[in-house]
Amino acid sequence: MPRYYENILQTIGNTPMVKLNKVVKEIPATVLAKIETVNPGNSIKDRMAVKMIEDAEKSGLLKPGGTIIEGTSGNTGMGLAIAAVIKGYKCIFTTTDKQSREKVDALKAFGAEVIVCPTDVDPEDPRSYYSVSSRLVSEVPNAWKPNQYDNPSNAQAHYESTGPEIWEQTEGKITHLVVGVGTGGTICGTARYLKEKNPAIQVLGIDTYGSVFKKYKETGEFDKNEIYPYITEGIGEDFLPQNVDFSLIDHFEKVTDKDAAIYTREIPRKEGIFVGNSAGAAIAGMLQMKDRFKEGDVVVVIFHDHGTRYLGKMFNDDWMRDRGFLKEEKPKAGDIVKRHAGKKLITVSPDTSIADAVAIMNKYGISQIPVKEGNNFVGALSDNQVLSKVLSGEVDKADIVARVMGASFPLLPADTGLEEVSRHINRDCNAVLVQDLGGNVHILTKEDIISSIY
Repeated sequence: MPRYYENILQTIGNTPMVKLNKVVKEIPATVLAKIETVNPGNSIKDRMAVKMIEDAEKSGLLKPGGTIIEGTSGNTGMGLAIAAVIKGYKCIFTTTDKQSREKVDALKAFGAEVIVCPTDVDPEDPRSYYSVSSRLVSEVPNAWKPNQYDNPSNAQAHYESTGPEIWEQTEGKITHLVVGVGTGGTICGTARYLKEKNPAIQVLGIDTYGSVFKKYKETGEFDKNEIYPYITEGIGEDFLPQNVDFSLIDHFEKVTDKDAAIYTREIPRKEGIFVGNSAGAAIAGMLQMKDRFKEGDVVVVIFHDHGTRYLGKMFNDDWMRDRGFLKEEKPKAGDIVKRHAGKKLITVSPDTSIADAVAIMNKYGISQIPVKEGNNFVGALSDNQVLSKVLSGEVDKADIVARVMGASFPLLPADTGLEEVSRHINRDCNAVLVQDLGGNVHILTKEDIISSIY
């Protein structure tokens, strides 16, 4: 290995393979992830981007000082943009409005111009990102369009690099290859190499609902009724790219947007690997296909890109919640009292006068108040208790709180469930105390519980 590289492009490839454990515990086989996020553009697309450029240079299609124009979901654009910086080209990319903002901003960081086009149009529509990129090639002088979907250099890059690496890293023991299918270059280039080594290797493509691949593979029919908008990024298509060689793919497994998003979040939490949406789809698909794998099998799944591309989407709780993808757990006492963060618990001591205690309650608009002596909670005072005893003549306003206070509110830990909290709040007990993880104590009333539900 050299002590240093002449430029960043020389660092592409030779990516590590990591055994997955917790996220695939239901699968009896050994599951290995090919971690493509360590490429300089943080995705596997760096491999084919450089290959397409170098082949175009050799053929004379891409000339010095030229402009690269391509329709991209982000990752191919990143690979092209990095290579363009090193080789001295300009870049104009078209993409769809479903792509994450992070991907668009990343392309701009490398000096590329990015044009965002609508997703929900046919590929032939002049507004589609395919059509816009084709139009620009005819308008911009000295322009070249890689056309990753139909460019054979895409698949060839993986035949020459990804496939051999996987074969060597598994010592030829690979039995299954699992890959999300978009342009088809990754899965088909890799599959062609591996099947030449061992035709028995099963190649399993991950597709998404709204894409045409699975039905076309199974029936030979291109069904436009299969096409509708979907959220999952990087896989599936509404047309048939030339790089998708269906003879090399043994089976397609469709994965829902929800499952793809959920498992995208599961991978870093269970494996410590920060990867993107197509990786989540691949894991969800593998779990759906778990009966295809047996003990002794060696399954390789490709993790295409990095999780930072999806911080505003799959890794954003509000985004997930808005789409109904986030499994909401029942709130606990600690979740509810977070609303009280920064607020001091109001208390009185047993020797506080009733008049002063009532004044404090009126000042803060509260109907009950804990009674504290030193560091201990020794009782509780409610406005109903005070009113009934003052009106009956049992006590005078000048008397002390100790004469009218009731039992102390129960002190519960922050992880107490809402149902348990509600059992403590009844006609005789108007509130509970909750100690948060920082050791601070908060009061929780019926109103707090009702507002947390509604």
